This record gives sequence, C-alpha cells and structure tokens, in this order.
Amino acid sequence: MTSRLLFVHAHPDDETLATGGTMAHYAARPDVEVTLVTCTLGEQGEVIPPELAQLEAGQADQLGGYRIGELALACAALGVTDHRFLGGAGRWRDTGMALAGHGTRAALPEVLHPRAFAHPDAFADEVDALVEILEELRPAAVVTYAADGGYGHPDHVRAHDITVAAVGRVPSRLFHVVTPRGDLEKGIAELAGHVVPPLRLPEPDELPSVPDELVTTRVDVSAHRAARVAAMRAHATQVLVQSDGTDGPVVYSVSNLVAQPFTEVESFVAASGTVTAPHDLLAEGA
Repeated sequence: MTSRLLFVHAHPDDETLATGGTMAHYAARPDVEVTLVTCTLGEQGEVIPPELAQLEAGQADQLGGYRIGELALACAALGVTDHRFLGGAGRWRDTGMALAGHGTRAALPEVLHPRAFAHPDAFADEVDALVEILEELRPAAVVTYAADGGYGHPDHVRAHDITVAAVGRVPSRLFHVVTPRGDLEKGIAELAGHVVPPLRLPEPDELPSVPDELVTTRVDVSAHRAARVAAMRAHATQVLVQSDGTDGPVVYSVSNLVAQPFTEVESFVAASGTVTAPHDLLAEGA
C-alpha cells in the first residue's frame, strides 16, 4: 500500500534547506509518494552571485521566474516528481521581510504588495487552495513549519497558519520541522576551523532552535548527503555551498553569509493529537 507525504514550504530553497533529506529519504521508498507545495516564487530573495543581481525585485524583478528553474533542478536532485505551486505559479507573491532584532529574526514589512502571500486578505483563499490539494491527495502526513515559521519570516508563519487551517478541514497527521538546540550547537562546533571568508561562524543564539525535548520525530538522512548538496547547489541564487563535505563538514550559507550546520538528522515536532513512531513520519506508534 502506498502512502502520501505532503510538504508545504513558503519559497523555493526552503524545501531543500529545511527538509531536503527527509524528502529524499521518503522519495526513495517505493511505498511512499512525496508531494511538495511551494507557496510563492521567492521574488523578494537576495541574490548571491553578482552576475545575477539584476534579477532582484528592485531591478528587473525576474527572480521568481528564475527560481522556478532552480526549484525544478532541486526537486530532481531530491527525487521529488510531484511539485505544485499553491494556487498556480505566481498566484501569491513573496512578502519579503524586515529584520527584527538579533540574528536571523524576521518580521512583516511595513508595506505589503497587493499579492503578498502574508497579506491579511489572502488567508481564506490560500486555505481553500491547500484544502483542494489535500482533498485530492489525502496524504497520510503533512509537514510544514512551527508556529513562528522557524525564524519569524511572515511567509513561513503564513504557511504554518494555512496548513493548520487546511488540516483542520481535511484531517491528516501534522508535523512541524524544527532545529533542536543540541544538534545546532554540535553542528556549529564541527564547523570551527572549516569556515573561510566571506562566510563566518554564527554568533551565540543567532540561529533559531528549539529545546531538544520538544522533538518527537527524528529522521536519519545521512544516506542522502550528495542529493542534498546537489539540491542546495541548484538554488544558486540563494545558497552558497563553500564545502560539499568531501574534506570535513558541509559548509553553506544563505545570503547573510552566516555559515549554517548541515546535520545528518532532520527533526520534527508532532502537532497536538498526532501519533507517530519516533523515527518515521508515516508510521503510527506510541
């Protein structure tokens, strides 16, 4: 019997950075079908390669279309063959973010585009669009962000909110992807001595995490390192891979040039009422 696992992410590259290993893990299983729903084209992203900087929203505003191609390459690397844009490609626009205090915390911009994904008027239509997908696929489990979106990005928070609302109408086991504090600290320690400029090590508490005891499910994704690195390289406008792990740890960053740990386990918190085995998002257990 085939099971369906559905991932809901805000922008292209989020699927790879947050759950790329888990997606590859389940996509490789013959008894599981993996679906990715991406909510925006990531139009407001900051471009890392200087030769592509003109794609940004403040210039040619062509980044969203370019990232469709990056996402297709990343999905191919991860083995994901069923991908959908929520409401169709470009239906809702990347909201962008404002910096909010220390580290990578983000907040809602003061001015919103009329089609912004996090626009208050868009919520009901976004839920309806996701409900339509849930009714079609009837997944055994759904994965998205925790309530704070991981680091506060308004589109991540909105993805969480619409997923919770949609699962309330079309019930499924629901999980939130998180970074346990212990894994984060261990990963940062392993990066020491392997990060070179322009990247830098994160400062204390700069990267978001949750207490280890909140984690309910941990998926070993160590067999999929090469696929994950290939998927990160596919998102070249957004992700800089400084080392692929051939000699030492994988070293990568997003546009802030803060090196981030690359863990061999991806972690999740089961939503209230979800019953799961501790190492499998699809298996029911104690």
